Amino acid sequence: MLHLRVIAPPDQSSAVANLLAGDPGVTHLVVLPGAARQPRGDLVLCDVVRERADTVLHELRRLGVEARGGIAADDVELTLSVAAERAAENAPGSGADAVVWDEIAAKTGEQTELSGTFLVLIVVATMIAGIGVLLDQPILIVGAMVVGPEFGPLAALCVGLLRRKGRTVVRSVQALVVGFLTAMAATVLSTWALTAAGLVDRNMLLAERPLTDFIWRPDALSWVVGLLAGVAGMLSLTSKKSGSLVGVLISVTTVPAAANVAVAAAYGVWHEASGSALQLVINLCAIVLAGLATLAVQQFWWWRLARRLRRAGFTASRPRPPAGG
Repeated sequence: MLHLRVIAPPDQSSAVANLLAGDPGVTHLVVLPGAARQPRGDLVLCDVVRERADTVLHELRRLGVEARGGIAADDVELTLSVAAERAAENAPGSGADAVVWDEIAAKTGEQTELSGTFLVLIVVATMIAGIGVLLDQPILIVGAMVVGPEFGPLAALCVGLLRRKGRTVVRSVQALVVGFLTAMAATVLSTWALTAAGLVDRNMLLAERPLTDFIWRPDALSWVVGLLAGVAGMLSLTSKKSGSLVGVLISVTTVPAAANVAVAAAYGVWHEASGSALQLVINLCAIVLAGLATLAVQQFWWWRLARRLRRAGFTASRPRPPAGG
């Protein structure tokens, strides 16, 4: 469930309370007249099952509550209430599968910022993967995949494309391009430094690397892996599952490929650098396409469900249209 805190202007408080009271997925409704001071208004508290959260938030925004008041939502970790159980039973669908678009937009919006932390993480991950490539060590590749932070901008890019948010798309692409270019440049420099120190050499790259040479040899399976990673990533995002394992799936075809590009470029092995670059591009495109398709299917499914419920007289709330709005 989600716990909603709504600051409703006095002239909208009655409409907000009636809206929430009339939705079968809402429970624990409390109205505190005049309790809010900044901005001024009535404080309305309630819990809503995730299956109905997107519709409820959409209706609140349609009333214009956020313009002169405010809406905040938090996850409810534990609820001991017969009323809550009844609300969950009355709301068709599964809470684990429910998509709350405002929540996803807020979550992914934070990931588009090109911050110092993001740059440090992607640089460190690529450097680790670069060493793993030279040593032909899958353990180091996995370590780099865990550190890699690029899932955030990739997820934000998918959401931005689906919801037609141009600013989110631009910021996501910027974070990915600048992040990967910075990471590869840093890995080239670190490879030169390690070579000068006698810790690695060009022969290590040219030697047989049976455990990691797939990184620079793109084939049809590269698309398959990228598509599967995109589906897993989006489902993790929308279902609130743990993102750590998904981060590994996303990075399996991105950070290692970027690292291989950098190491091969540092030693002038251009055929391997180009193969790794193609691997990187293929899998980034596959991840975005699969993620976008997964979100579109989820949006369409919940829109169809809301429309059927409206026709059956399940709720007075108007369902959200499927097109990015």
